[in-house]
Amino acid sequence: MMHYRDIIPTLYRLLWEPDLAVLPRWHALPLRYLRITHAVIRELADGQLTLRAMSLVYTTLLSLVPLLAVSFSVMKGLGVHYQIEPLLLNLLQPLGDKGAEVSARIIDFVENIRAGVLGTLGLAFLVYTVISLIQKIEAAFNASWRVAANRSLGQRLSNYLSVVMVGPLLLVAALGLTATVTHSRGAEELAALLGPLVDYAGRLLPYLMVIAAFTFVYLLVPNTRVRLRSALAGAVVAGILWETVGWAFTSFVVGSSNFTAVYSAFATMILFMIWLFLSWLILLTGASFAFYHQHPEYLAHGPSSPDISIRQHERYALAALYLVARRFQRGQAACPATWLATRLVLPEPLVQSLLEALEQAGFVARTAAQPPGYLPARDPARIAVADVLDSVRASGAVPRTRSRPDAALAPVDALLGERDAATSARLDGVTVATLCAREEEGNEATEPIRAPHG
Repeated sequence: MMHYRDIIPTLYRLLWEPDLAVLPRWHALPLRYLRITHAVIRELADGQLTLRAMSLVYTTLLSLVPLLAVSFSVMKGLGVHYQIEPLLLNLLQPLGDKGAEVSARIIDFVENIRAGVLGTLGLAFLVYTVISLIQKIEAAFNASWRVAANRSLGQRLSNYLSVVMVGPLLLVAALGLTATVTHSRGAEELAALLGPLVDYAGRLLPYLMVIAAFTFVYLLVPNTRVRLRSALAGAVVAGILWETVGWAFTSFVVGSSNFTAVYSAFATMILFMIWLFLSWLILLTGASFAFYHQHPEYLAHGPSSPDISIRQHERYALAALYLVARRFQRGQAACPATWLATRLVLPEPLVQSLLEALEQAGFVARTAAQPPGYLPARDPARIAVADVLDSVRASGAVPRTRSRPDAALAPVDALLGERDAATSARLDGVTVATLCAREEEGNEATEPIRAPHG
């Protein structure tokens, strides 16, 4: 009989040991989504998503009224400003009656903002607060997508102002179109004809609208190219969580009489902050799911680059140089880091660090294109494999502080010296060009390079 302590390791092996490339699709697909779910849960347990959600709650509280004020001004100019309160009520629906109270107070704040009273400096601060909120949101999504580079100042201003100005119009247009279609004569006749099917469709409509909105956010906000399929996968997860958690939170608010009695007048504000936190956490969870869906090479390693052994470090560095040289000899374009990450089944930041080490050692050169590609820095026939392995071992080494050798370690040093001498003798005359020439005629080596066992 299996001991309960063996259950988790066994489940872990069943989840991660199978090679999805050789499994049938019906088996590989659910296993892949289970791995993504496990990776997202692991990231939630790590606490980074929670911290980012808490940061966005604070920023939202400071920026919500200015954001709505700017949007309110745009909508008021088009005569559709009356739609802002129903939008707020819809977003705060899980708060129940308290949602209507919070919405009414926010609308009062927004209506009290006057450009003439604020003055030029106050108006500039208002716009800055709005842009700061969107910048913080972008930074949180970039962190989920492991994007280090931010948008340029010009891109930020144009994109952010587009979101602030055009976003409310698109939202109102979508709601208006939905209301028109729902209340049209054709829709009423269809409802009478289909009956229960229309009722089920009406229940699904909130999920579909939330999923569509989240998909748009996942495609637009991160400063990287997000595939539609991955954005949709993350949006489906986030949309289901949003509606489900909203229903559970509504039940909590309805039965929170003791909570209200303890916190008195602060209860509404605290519940509002809790719902804001849950909303941001759900949105970031969906972004994390979309990231792992698009970058499965991160699944086994977690949110950061993996700690690989010295042997693996040597292997992957030499493999990267081999692939760069092979493309060069075939007359193909310079090798991008993203392509190498896919071929080596490694996170891109780790591949980038390997390429930087090879570049500093003078084995590869970076092109000026964006994104950059990599070429051999010199003829592959003049790049000795032994030199590559020596440079990989030496990279990141800490200089010795002792002024004289330790005699007690002489046997160890002698043995390692013999090992290095034997390796150098075996690799004497072996270059990267020799490595490329070993490839059999017609063998394209399409299989990804995987880590050796042990």
